[in-house]
Amino acid sequence: MRTLDWEGIWHAPTASWESLQLGELRAESQLRAIDEAGGPSYQLDYQLEWDEQWRLREARFSVESDRGTHQLHLLTDGEGHWRTAAGEALAELDGCLDIDIWPSPFTNTFPIRRLHLAEGERQELAVVYLEAPTLRPVRMRQGYTRVDAHHYLYENLEGTNFQALLTVDDDGLVIDYPTLFRRV
Repeated sequence: MRTLDWEGIWHAPTASWESLQLGELRAESQLRAIDEAGGPSYQLDYQLEWDEQWRLREARFSVESDRGTHQLHLLTDGEGHWRTAAGEALAELDGCLDIDIWPSPFTNTFPIRRLHLAEGERQELAVVYLEAPTLRPVRMRQGYTRVDAHHYLYENLEGTNFQALLTVDDDGLVIDYPTLFRRV
């Protein structure tokens, strides 16, 4: 197991703190954050499991805040078909292989590791975007361009024109996500 810690820096002095335990095909994280919408702070615990190709297979979430505890358990076949643990198909997420959890920089690792982009190559993809504390999964379009071995340009393609040049380590794990996160 490898421990990774990130500090969220979008809101001074600290917006979030994440401590992630990374195994070979599994991660467990505990994250404390300030609700961006002005709500109370919250704690997000999540567990992710994936296969050898970095295709997500299972995701469990629990959020605790002044509003109570909310949980979500998602399953995917690694081919872009999603369902709840109760068996309800989530057809609106069909075609999404990756998940993007806000507020965590860890999930950027999935497309970085899975796509095997060549230097200068760009890929657009649909991901499952999951924002805490609401835990409502929605489809989102994103782009990744490999600039070099340790830099990827991330793009939110949903009309915000947000871009960030991510600095990653040799394992594709975020070191610096300008204006949002830094590893400590």
